[in-house]
Amino acid sequence: MNTAGHMDANGLDLIPFRGVRYVPERVGSLAAVTSPPYDVVVRPDGLLHLESADPHNIVRLILPQATTPAARNQQASDTLHHWLAEGILAPDTEPSLYVYEQQNSDILQRGIIGALRLSQAADGIVLPHEDVMPHVVEDRAALMRATSANLEPLLLTYRGDEGEPTGAAAVVERTARREPLLSTTTEDGFHHRLWAVTDPAEIAEIQSDLAHHQALIADGHHRWATNLRLRGERPSPSAWDYGLVLLVDTARFPLRVRAIHRYLHRLPVSDALAALGNSFRVRTVEGPLSHALDALAEAAAKGNAFVLAGDGAFHLIDHPAQDLLDRTVPAEYPEAWRTLDATVLHATLLDHVWRTPDTPEHIAYIHDTAATVEKAERDGGTAVLMHPVREEVVRDLARQGVTMPRKSTSFGPKPATGLVLRDLTF
Repeated sequence: MNTAGHMDANGLDLIPFRGVRYVPERVGSLAAVTSPPYDVVVRPDGLLHLESADPHNIVRLILPQATTPAARNQQASDTLHHWLAEGILAPDTEPSLYVYEQQNSDILQRGIIGALRLSQAADGIVLPHEDVMPHVVEDRAALMRATSANLEPLLLTYRGDEGEPTGAAAVVERTARREPLLSTTTEDGFHHRLWAVTDPAEIAEIQSDLAHHQALIADGHHRWATNLRLRGERPSPSAWDYGLVLLVDTARFPLRVRAIHRYLHRLPVSDALAALGNSFRVRTVEGPLSHALDALAEAAAKGNAFVLAGDGAFHLIDHPAQDLLDRTVPAEYPEAWRTLDATVLHATLLDHVWRTPDTPEHIAYIHDTAATVEKAERDGGTAVLMHPVREEVVRDLARQGVTMPRKSTSFGPKPATGLVLRDLTF
């Protein structure tokens, strides 16, 4: 097994790469140049905040601002090459796998960053669990073509062995006792550390272990689809056969699964409630938001449930009429999929009851619960608050080859963007 890449039809194929990283002496602080993943940055407030945090913040590469898509992508490419030429960013001297740690007061997560061979999902090695939007894939693909870089890692999970750490887990544990390449604390309270693994024996130990595992895409479905598209555009072998990933062993470091909420721009709460008629049970629940979420969790344990907000109150809707579900939810899918809250929301409520198209003009997907409610109350639309699905359900459906409605889950913590990049021209 060699570090230049190897084929294994049965498992993950991770290879080292020369990571491109910020040169600490050339930036204000490492924390000031990082950002959340591109789809978590709440525009435009979060974007402006990050842009002003440091003139070299990574958001200038992942969400460049210009008047046209072509101009934006050219700007990102020019910025990347300028920063490399100026020594703001620099490639590491030798190919490495990287151990990455995130920690705050109540969670510790460690994983391995590397370049993963882009096996097709049909191979059953990398399992997607959500559908993607073609226009987002095209947007990300155009940016990657322009920059020839993987600017952000996907977050993938796999389940290693329980008990004493061996293989990749043992290397991660040993490495975390060494002096890190970098250490920084971001404003969300997470402390980040990164180490390079360059020893050929340790790299081989990681590779031989991962070759026996499949992975679930926890975060980054659009980037995965983008990587597959770009790989298909170029003759193999090439650097485009691989994509940048963070692999986390959830047997040791279980991820948190959170919901992604919907904001319906053009549907006032009064109209949303009126359209329900007798098809759902509707109850007003007392605030504050935390109480409403507790009521949602209790209701969601028994069946489909949502909280609607935006008119100053919280409306818990549950107990959908069975005949409505029978008419609107596709019957050819497994029961675990048919009974998902996201399935019922999209197939029954959005498509049938509210007749709201799944387009950016009508629906925004927002990770932060309070921000979703605040937007609805400010702008007059409806916030639809979701209860998170369990990771076991996600993994079980993915193994069956069944994708969930897009933006059904938010796994975390997500890796900070900007700690290590992969330039495909090296």
